[in-house]
Amino acid sequence: MKIAIIGGAGKMGRWLTGFLQKEGNEIIVSDKDKAGLAKAVESLGVSAASSVEAIAQADIIVLSVNIDSFEQTVKELSPHIRPGQIILDITSIKEQPVDLMHLYLNKATVLGTHPLFGPGAKDVASQNVVLTPTNEAESALAEKVMNYLQKHNARVTLMTPHKHDEMMAVVLGLAHFIAIVAAGTLAEIGKQEELKAIGGSTFRVLTTLVESVISEDPELYATLQMKLPYVTQVEELFQVQTAKWAEIVKNQDRQTFVKQMTALKYKLASNNTNFGQAYENMYKIMEWL
Repeated sequence: MKIAIIGGAGKMGRWLTGFLQKEGNEIIVSDKDKAGLAKAVESLGVSAASSVEAIAQADIIVLSVNIDSFEQTVKELSPHIRPGQIILDITSIKEQPVDLMHLYLNKATVLGTHPLFGPGAKDVASQNVVLTPTNEAESALAEKVMNYLQKHNARVTLMTPHKHDEMMAVVLGLAHFIAIVAAGTLAEIGKQEELKAIGGSTFRVLTTLVESVISEDPELYATLQMKLPYVTQVEELFQVQTAKWAEIVKNQDRQTFVKQMTALKYKLASNNTNFGQAYENMYKIMEWL
């Protein structure tokens, strides 16, 4: 199978190239970052080509480009797509990219995909992947992709692009927002070395989350915060909750604190059969740190 990866010089593009190569696929990579592309070719031993040349040779095209340049990319590819080709995108937002693929790449069968892991993953085993088919042809393709991923022990979920973006406002938007705000708080407090030296398990897990976000590309995280639909509503709700709990602590209202925390425990446990394992899981994470 010949697969073209557009954006193959990026971290995730290189990861996908390596993963798909192991399956015996012939990979052609393309990227506007010529220096990065040269490094990818050298390190992975794949062929490089312009985007037009790459898609002309490929049966399957993977769009591994950032959200900000997505529309420009599909516009440029549009005249060169032929019927029967398969196009997958891996952006973290799905409604807009899927609509753009339908608009510009309608000769091909397209499928919105979202691997919910980064290039630090060893493989797809135990990793979450979302597929967002919108019609019969895409559903048939999604079934094939799902079977392929499940053979590699990935956890695959199918949903609409709209539902995906609603979920990502929490899964990505809120999680990143909490990490960034916590980072700002820790930076204001200072004393990082002292805190780490005596930090307990909860603090160490928190700082791992904070550093894993803050150490990454701020342009990517800004794009997700600005472009994820519904993220503002979720973060406003978080701020309401923050203010409520801060007020309880400020007022030394122990009874309300205990009552509210107990209610939260039962509410979250009712929707999660593995709720009681969280404390144990935290210590498993600690073993990796």
